[in-house]
Amino acid sequence: MQDPAVDLWALDEVHFQQQGSRCRMWVPPETKDPVVYHHPTRKSVGYFAAVRLRDGEFLFRRESGKFNGESFWEFLKVFREASAVAGRRVLAISDNAQYHRAKLHLEWRVHQATNFGLDFCNGPHFLDKYFAFLRWWAALKMKESQCPERERVTHPV
Repeated sequence: MQDPAVDLWALDEVHFQQQGSRCRMWVPPETKDPVVYHHPTRKSVGYFAAVRLRDGEFLFRRESGKFNGESFWEFLKVFREASAVAGRRVLAISDNAQYHRAKLHLEWRVHQATNFGLDFCNGPHFLDKYFAFLRWWAALKMKESQCPERERVTHPV
């Protein structure tokens, strides 16, 4: 986007999960394979995040509960305050997740529309920039997971 009066942001959510485990054991061939039950725990952490496409400014918020309309609204309020720049309108693009369009925060979004807009990645005019964000997000996840290739990840977009 070339309009200097608009800051274009891409936002999304991510869940890092660890679940289950492996169990290796030797069982004599003449014995029927045993069934081994593991404790049904699942550890996970979730984040809402946004990247300003102009310069790569990165904002995030850890989400300890579920991703839903209420948690997304809380992120939007924090994001709205943190992304505000005098003289610029903030336009955030998002995927088409149902809670991004929740009626719960529709009135708030309409009230904020003069300085803050949330648009959805429905058409081809958003796809190039949105997919660039997703590529950067995947690279960030690789960096954070201590991948040997992490040194190649630099500032986004």
